[in-house]
Amino acid sequence: MAHLDPEQLAAALSALSPGRLIDLRGTTVTSDLLSRVLDATDRRPGRTRLDRARFTGDVRLSGVTFAGDVSLDGARFDRLASFFGARFEGNVSLAGVRFTRELSFHGVTVRGHVSLDRAVMSRDALFSQAVFGHGLSCERARFDGYATFDGARLGDGAAFRGARFGRTLSFRKVSGHAGFEAAHFAADAYLSATGRLSAARARADGLLDVAVARCGVDLRHVEVTGPTTVRLTDSQADLEGAVLRGPATVMGRGRSTLTSLRQADATSLELFGLDLSACRFAGLAHPSGVRVKECTFALTPRGVRVSLRWPMLRWFSRRRALADERTMHSRSGTGDPGDPGASPDRLAALYAGLRPADRATSADFAFAAMEMRRQAGHGWWLSVSWLLCGYGMRMGRAAVWLALVMALMAAAVVWSSASHAGHRPGPAGPALHR
Repeated sequence: MAHLDPEQLAAALSALSPGRLIDLRGTTVTSDLLSRVLDATDRRPGRTRLDRARFTGDVRLSGVTFAGDVSLDGARFDRLASFFGARFEGNVSLAGVRFTRELSFHGVTVRGHVSLDRAVMSRDALFSQAVFGHGLSCERARFDGYATFDGARLGDGAAFRGARFGRTLSFRKVSGHAGFEAAHFAADAYLSATGRLSAARARADGLLDVAVARCGVDLRHVEVTGPTTVRLTDSQADLEGAVLRGPATVMGRGRSTLTSLRQADATSLELFGLDLSACRFAGLAHPSGVRVKECTFALTPRGVRVSLRWPMLRWFSRRRALADERTMHSRSGTGDPGDPGASPDRLAALYAGLRPADRATSADFAFAAMEMRRQAGHGWWLSVSWLLCGYGMRMGRAAVWLALVMALMAAAVVWSSASHAGHRPGPAGPALHR
């Protein structure tokens, strides 16, 4: 159409009608030509093919309804691309599209699936309040400007695997699943979702703020240079292998759990209001940098046991313990070496380094550190100390031993007195008369 004279163009436009196919592949489309094509279809085109098209002017599609699938693969937008208020009844493919100026998908409704794989957005990209009926794919896409998806509904979920965000990303109050695996956040990133959220192996050069409700968040092997904040509401998070160079906070509300900190590297990490009864800590690089407040841990069983190993008689009081210790004990009975990071020596370092805020948990961890050293065979005196007074932290044992010794001494005195009384000679009787 770009090469037709006015009469030929008028004839071509007259052949268009609402709901019919539009094929402008490889065409240079000006603002005037686009407007005339949309008017010819009463702003309701059908199947639309615009692959490799080049739009030289502003594109404004407010009020346009696309009755069929739309394909814009490899297209180029030299100026503003505004889909604000548009409606797509089918799928939309924008793979490999280059947006030189701003892109607006604000308030757009798509009943099908949207693909922005390998697309390049050189300026700001707005996707707030958009509805994606069958999901959104932005794998290996590049967002060079500010990007916002606030309030978007993702339908079957969104995939941002390998995407790069050059400036701030705002992904707040988003409903649905979202995956940012291996994504690169060159600036601050604010992520939230009501479905499962994953940022595994992602890299954030600035701040990373994550908030989820009633779902899980996968932050395994994430690498964050700036501050990290994770807010959980009736949710669970996994931070295995995470590298958190800045100050980090993981806080929970309701029944929120942290499942793993194995091999994590965090110099300053605060855990608040979390269920840590199943959290694995083995291999944690800086346990002294972890502060624990108002968290719950697993409890060891209590009772008395008799075994053939020294000491033969053992009694256990209930205390708070790491899940790694329970796993180590369960595997030791089966001969399975298990996780080398959960050895008694490493667990002793963990217990000694972690800093719970409440005194009761601190005391239990101090006791557990000595217990792990004893199990690692760091001296016979630890076994004696454990047996006599619980490393100086279970003085009830010393009282029991003292009472037992005193009882034995009293019994010995009574027995000795009774023995002497049995061997004492009787009084001399009167001489017998012959």
